[in-house]
Amino acid sequence: MEYIYSAMVLHSAGKNITEDAVAGILKAAGVNADAAKIKALIASLEGVNIKEAIANASVMAAAPAAAAPAAAAPAAAAAPAKEEPKEEAVSEEEAAAGLSALFG
Repeated sequence: MEYIYSAMVLHSAGKNITEDAVAGILKAAGVNADAAKIKALIASLEGVNIKEAIANASVMAAAPAAAAPAAAAPAAAAAPAKEEPKEEAVSEEEAAAGLSALFG
């Protein structure tokens, strides 16, 4: 994730996302950078509009969250309602007696 974060920092700063720039950010953060991972990141970002990708990701992340309650409602309606066992009301005296039995 550090590699992606470094690219996002460069993008938000308006800088070019290059191998040297990513390596510099990772080094400044104290991360032992892997040159192969940096090369892979730069290659995967080739031709990607980062601003558009971020906008699409935030829209896609919000959509499942909004759909989840709607999907849960039919499942709840289809399941037969189980009657929960009723707990007996315990008076304060009974509760105190139970506690005194624990501590003698």
